[in-house]
Amino acid sequence: MSEVLKNARRIVVKVGSSLVTNEGRGIDAEAVGNWCRQLAALAAQGREVVMVSSGAIAEGMKRLGWKTRPTELHELQAAAAVGQMGLAQMYETQLSKHGMGSAQVLLTHADLADRERYLNARSTLLTLLQMQVIPVINENDTVVNDEIKFGDNDTLGALVANLVEADALVILTDQRGLYSADPRKNPDARFIDEARAGDPELERMAGGAGSGIGTGGMITKILAAKRAAGSGASTVIAWGRETDALLRLAAGEAIGTLLVAGTAKLAARKQWMADHLQLRGAVVVDDGAVAKLRDEGKSLLPIGVTAVEGDFQRGDVIAVRSAAGQVIARGLANYASGEARLIARKPSSQIVGLLGFVNEAELIHRDNLVLV
Repeated sequence: MSEVLKNARRIVVKVGSSLVTNEGRGIDAEAVGNWCRQLAALAAQGREVVMVSSGAIAEGMKRLGWKTRPTELHELQAAAAVGQMGLAQMYETQLSKHGMGSAQVLLTHADLADRERYLNARSTLLTLLQMQVIPVINENDTVVNDEIKFGDNDTLGALVANLVEADALVILTDQRGLYSADPRKNPDARFIDEARAGDPELERMAGGAGSGIGTGGMITKILAAKRAAGSGASTVIAWGRETDALLRLAAGEAIGTLLVAGTAKLAARKQWMADHLQLRGAVVVDDGAVAKLRDEGKSLLPIGVTAVEGDFQRGDVIAVRSAAGQVIARGLANYASGEARLIARKPSSQIVGLLGFVNEAELIHRDNLVLV
């Protein structure tokens, strides 16, 4: 565990509703303050941190004076709308005490399933991180019902880790970590210090969402770790009330359960691109661009593109071909095919004049390109 978290530069932290809201009694200012202090300290170390936080509905109930959780969907959504104000206000207040900016980002699982919305969310989050602003992400419970129905942000935390290509996902929960069985029912339950994310044995031990430790939500955390590992992020599941848990994890201390990703972050991303079967199009590049890509590991700039083939959208995997027709690379296009045709053979400084906007200076960034 010491090396995985100690070396993590970009970290997604997810906190559960029971921790944020003091078991449902509105937002716990002291707890949020402690996490914000640690987030600011991590940022001071040069790390980039994203917070995925539950708690909007419980805070909304408190503000509306409701003693029991409503069952009607429109009432739950109304509570979420009211509570989101308090949740964002609390994080802003606590982070500003440490000189940190904050931003509220409301997402749904659907946002991350749609290519254009996915890329827009990714660009927004990466820009915020570059500006040293800490994004506080919550499900947009006011407009969807799936997230309210399942009531868990673990999957969203993993999706955000994939989205920003995090090195690590830290899930803070009301349990110490993973056990071989439910410790509340089985005195012989063994604590699991470390395992491989995606190991089927973990899911068997959790027993599914309707049995054993799965009732306490541990199965969703195991599945979240498996999903995060797909983009090379390892996951730690730890008790959220542990003193300075985030700082101690970042210092290399073994706290909670570490679920290690089997593939490194960049390798996982590039393997996915190399294996991608559905290529939406291609660009043909000149010999100078070929040399830059192959010999210097550079990004593909529009000025090196001589032709654009096919009909593709921003975020699609496309081929990069030499003038002789040889496929030399694959990568994620920063521009749609129509836009790429307009900026081909032009310096990046002219993109905004030609298109009226700039997504990126590169047609394909080197981190999103794999040589074949």
